[in-house]
Amino acid sequence: MKRDLIIGIDAGTSLIKAVAFTLDGVQLAVTSRPNQYARPAPGFAEQDMWRTWQDTAATLRDLAQLVPGLSARTAALAVTAQGDGTWLVDADGEPVGGGLLWLDSRAAKIAADFVRSPAHAAQYASTGTGVNACQQAVQIAWFHQHQPDMLARATSAMHCKDWLYLQLTGVRAADPSESVFTYGDFRTRSYSRPVLERLGIGEYERLLPPIVDGLYQHHRLSPAGAAQTGLPQGLPVVLAYVDIICSVLGGGLYDASGQVGCSVLGSTGVHVRMAAGNAAVHLNPECSGYTIALPRQNYHAQMQSNMAATLNIDWMAGLASQAGALAGTGTSQNEIMARIEPEIAMAAPGQALFHPYILEAGERGPFMNAHARAQFTGLSSTVTFAGMFRAAYEGLAFAARDCYGAMGALPGEIRLTGGAARSATLRKILASALNVPVRTVKREETGAAGAAMIAALCLGIYPDLDACTQAWVEPLLGSATQPEDGLARLYERLFPVYYSVREAMVPAWDQLARVREGAA
Repeated sequence: MKRDLIIGIDAGTSLIKAVAFTLDGVQLAVTSRPNQYARPAPGFAEQDMWRTWQDTAATLRDLAQLVPGLSARTAALAVTAQGDGTWLVDADGEPVGGGLLWLDSRAAKIAADFVRSPAHAAQYASTGTGVNACQQAVQIAWFHQHQPDMLARATSAMHCKDWLYLQLTGVRAADPSESVFTYGDFRTRSYSRPVLERLGIGEYERLLPPIVDGLYQHHRLSPAGAAQTGLPQGLPVVLAYVDIICSVLGGGLYDASGQVGCSVLGSTGVHVRMAAGNAAVHLNPECSGYTIALPRQNYHAQMQSNMAATLNIDWMAGLASQAGALAGTGTSQNEIMARIEPEIAMAAPGQALFHPYILEAGERGPFMNAHARAQFTGLSSTVTFAGMFRAAYEGLAFAARDCYGAMGALPGEIRLTGGAARSATLRKILASALNVPVRTVKREETGAAGAAMIAALCLGIYPDLDACTQAWVEPLLGSATQPEDGLARLYERLFPVYYSVREAMVPAWDQLARVREGAA
């Protein structure tokens, strides 16, 4: 039987997905399992590492029920997963504790102190990435201070996809995207010991797995991996790049013009531009954002990431649902969103400003402040409920503009993916706030698709990323949502106000944090 399929695994924060694609990028089937995490202490967020692997293997077995002859037809398996965090493994391949997620903020003080230190500028110049509490290097520093016995037991510090790759192949490896923005030099795509030493963790260089570039190298599915997944032993397995890179590849970031930006509005808000060459990387004075390797030599994705995007909308819908329960209506969050969306579209714009920093970990793009918190500004008795919801949508659009502005000139077009891309109202608001066309890609599983694209390149199915993108992405580009002239002019006046409020709030956020810490 012809091997005419590639499977992409995307182990996200809320769902683990396995997706089957034809070699030219047609999605055939997808299966998923919920991904769960625990909060064993304030600020902690951990996943059961074995449970994550078992659920991943189960999604692959489930996929075989949907795709006839899956095992015999699969040419390669590619794996990506949620970024940042720390998954410690001992010499026997056993987990050392739980897998720390990007949501874990236990190292927030270490990150904040480092960002205020003179060493941060040198760190940023090497990695192209601002230090924050999500990152493994900072979490290792926390373990060094508070639980050094965990590090003594560990022999490898992995990220989620690396852990899954270990289970699939028996190989300990890291990819060039996540390993380098955490510990390396973006220009050389290699580890840099001074990056560890500045954080006081030089002795833990021993924990870093070898960097394996899935664009050129793969390993084989082990007997144990085959037994768990139902796929054939010896199947090529590709360690793809971190999930955001896979998502923006599948979402259309790579474009010959170099004028395209890609935004992913899911639980987090991610805004990315492509830098064609090391010299094109724009390092901002705030030392914020990420510079992440793309699967083309010397090409990078520059990223600014809001900690929370649709989480702000979920929070508002949750409040409305709670109010409904108190009133005896019992309306669910999904029902509220279905009913409020037309009202948001008709609501007057700019009734209030909303800064979408709802997550307890604060904000990391385009500025880094663990104390940042969400807020409405400019409320009055004339503001409607739909107007508040619209302000939240507008806040996400202003946050996107804030992020793109930190990376240089605004792109000429935005390609939008993530759950919020389904909202025509949000697309219109985003296009008008940035005053550029917004286009969606008609593919739901962009992360798994991006991972599968890297596997297709690794196997030589396509000669280069241009050819792969032409086959996998361009046929799925939707029509453009154009800016609305009057709305664009209003948002052009409102954005400086949005910016000035968030600048002015820094002292108040810090004071509020001190008060809350004292009350705890």
